Amino acid sequence: MASIPQTPTTGEAGATAQVTTLLGRGSEFEGKLSFEGTVRVDSKLSGEIFTEDVLIVGEGAEVNAEISVGSIVIQGTVRGNIVAKRGVEIHTPGRVHGNINTPSLFVEKGVLFDGQCQMEPGGPAPEPPHRPSGKASKAGGSTPPAPPSS
Repeated sequence: MASIPQTPTTGEAGATAQVTTLLGRGSEFEGKLSFEGTVRVDSKLSGEIFTEDVLIVGEGAEVNAEISVGSIVIQGTVRGNIVAKRGVEIHTPGRVHGNINTPSLFVEKGVLFDGQCQMEPGGPAPEPPHRPSGKASKAGGSTPPAPPSS
């Protein structure tokens, strides 16, 4: 039986992940893919991917999909937007063409990332820092001094 090479990882996304399913080289998949556990793709896949678990895009894989996962580790090529609830790792020679929405992003030197990244998915915009100075007004802020008249 052939062994499945494990992807090097630096963070939570694949540190303890055992590959439960493999879409090997030479295969092609088109459609909606949903799964539990860890899936490694070393082939061509297009469509949509949904899971709360881990997706590994192996070196040489070509994924053209809208992706919503718990975590993803990328060494191949991904074209499409990625939403990851826990984290995204992009390792050399990985390529990502699309937007990423995740609380944790790791990008190794030498990868290509063409898109935008938002690191606070679904969260409100951060509040401006509160400056504790002077007497607080009824609205909760302080009254700034009047500018000098000219």
